Amino acid sequence: MSTKKTQRDGFKPGEHIVYPAHGVGQVMAIEEQEIAGFKLELFVVSFAKEKMTLRVPVAKVASVGMRKLSDAAGIEKALEVLTGRARVKRTMWSRRAQEYEAKINSGDILAVAEVVRDLYRSEAQPEQSYSERQLFETALARLVDEVAAVDASTETEAMKRVEGSLSKSPRRSRGGDAAVDAGADNDDSNEEAA
Repeated sequence: MSTKKTQRDGFKPGEHIVYPAHGVGQVMAIEEQEIAGFKLELFVVSFAKEKMTLRVPVAKVASVGMRKLSDAAGIEKALEVLTGRARVKRTMWSRRAQEYEAKINSGDILAVAEVVRDLYRSEAQPEQSYSERQLFETALARLVDEVAAVDASTETEAMKRVEGSLSKSPRRSRGGDAAVDAGADNDDSNEEAA
């Protein structure tokens, strides 16, 4: 009996969890099924937003990265990451996109916050490509869902909290200067090309 309890990692029905590939879900039940002659204990996890239910073998919880929600201190750290300066590597977009995707699917709230910070664009900044926008929106949704679940707030309230942190980052707080800096960077690149 004690091995079952340690394998369950303390997950209980009704509890909200984070499943890296899908975001915040809720453990609906723990059930036993017989598959190919083996008895398997499964977490039944519901993702209301995606209208989807997953059955996760209890023994596979660690390998798929399922975890408990962050605590309030973890949320604060993630929001603090959003106030930092964006770190964008000067590598090909396809490689950066893979790195962003890996961070989003890691389930680590700090890594997800880094993606949101790095891909965020204010109205004064240039338009994003479709794939950049998709990655940004996925990361933002995951972050907002977890903030809302931890705060027991609505998605709208959580979004306001996230946007409040994003507005404090150095790049956004200068307003008009950011556009001037971007223009200066463009001039430099034109000279190099000439």
